Amino acid sequence: MCGRLNVVSDPLCQLVTEQLGFKFDTPTNHDLRPTQMVAAITTPINHNGLQQLNTQWGIQPQWAKRIIINAQAESVATKPTFKRSFKQFRCVVPCSGWYEWQQEEGQPRKTKYLFAEAHNQPLYMAGIYFPHLEHQAQLVTLTTAPTKQCAQYHHRMPLLIRPSEVEFWLNSEADALAPLLQTPADIELVISA
Repeated sequence: MCGRLNVVSDPLCQLVTEQLGFKFDTPTNHDLRPTQMVAAITTPINHNGLQQLNTQWGIQPQWAKRIIINAQAESVATKPTFKRSFKQFRCVVPCSGWYEWQQEEGQPRKTKYLFAEAHNQPLYMAGIYFPHLEHQAQLVTLTTAPTKQCAQYHHRMPLLIRPSEVEFWLNSEADALAPLLQTPADIELVISA
């Protein structure tokens, strides 16, 4: 699920910069895929302000047969692969939208749907990153149970963070984040084929 992102730098970079108060910059990529570079936002080690982190989307632990791009919000705090990063290395991934595919009745191919914020605002996907894997930081995004609007397309959706909650997500103790993990932000989306 959520295996592709839509990143449109204009107006995304300007809006993120205005909303979060620091210079954010990323190139346009209408079909950002796992293993590609993705711009994330995190806090420096001293928790003073925000910083951009350009990282690779997806991890492949030694035990995994394929790349892992998502972690479930319900278990991210306890699963051995994710719990250290959830505690220490949280991030958000600003994007213009994400894609899901659905098989339509009578159609030979799946239809690709774009999920975007209804008023052309950035979406902030919750994520965790792994700073010391290989020579490049890597991240996974978090998923949750879908809202009613998204449920007809997929049984999971990205865990979205409201702009006003970004610093709380990044700076709070892990135990304080349960409300964000348990109740996804009901952000108004527009879905188009």
